[in-house]
Amino acid sequence: MAITLRVLDGADRGRVFGDISPPVTVGREEGNSIQLNDERVSRFHLKIQEDHEKLVLTDLESTNGTKVNGEDIQLRILRFGDMITLGRSVLLFGSRDEIAGRLADMRRGSAAARGTIDPSSQSKRSAGSLDYDLQWEQDDDLQATLHSMEPPELPERMSPGQAAQMAELIEYIHIRIRHLMNSVETEGKGEQVKLDLGQWQSLLDLQSRLAEYLRAVSGPHD
Repeated sequence: MAITLRVLDGADRGRVFGDISPPVTVGREEGNSIQLNDERVSRFHLKIQEDHEKLVLTDLESTNGTKVNGEDIQLRILRFGDMITLGRSVLLFGSRDEIAGRLADMRRGSAAARGTIDPSSQSKRSAGSLDYDLQWEQDDDLQATLHSMEPPELPERMSPGQAAQMAELIEYIHIRIRHLMNSVETEGKGEQVKLDLGQWQSLLDLQSRLAEYLRAVSGPHD
């Protein structure tokens, strides 16, 4: 699976690294698959590798960290159109055709969800045309949709023990959220809801636990 990365911003702006086979490393040092002229990028900053037909980005304990679509990450499955920020550099993941394909899939999915499909739209431009797909429903802020978090798929090939651990983790989060939902009170005509201070602290604690889980799973291991 060859990948394409295009530099949107930084000293290397405009460069295109295409048809690179993973694993791919990005950094400012010679020896990386992609070498960036950016003093805020670590010597070996991040790695992209293939796993179970998915491309996984890993931050290599870089000094200034890595962001995908504006969110700090240690580990992330990449999707065409994702923006990767490291140092002062911004990389766009995917070729124009790959991003157009993802946008076309999203467009078809949205039309199917509404129960409407416009056959004439196919005659206007090819479904693989990025110029066409970027014009689709601009009022709905498609770029924000493209970079939004998508519901993740469950891991595949888990052992029975791993599946049981995953089920316990999801059940723990589900039960805590359910308790918080049941404690919500409405005000006025139901346009606003409120949590008491104890429940608010419980929500913050849940977010803190999720952050700890994320670090334990995706952070560096000794």
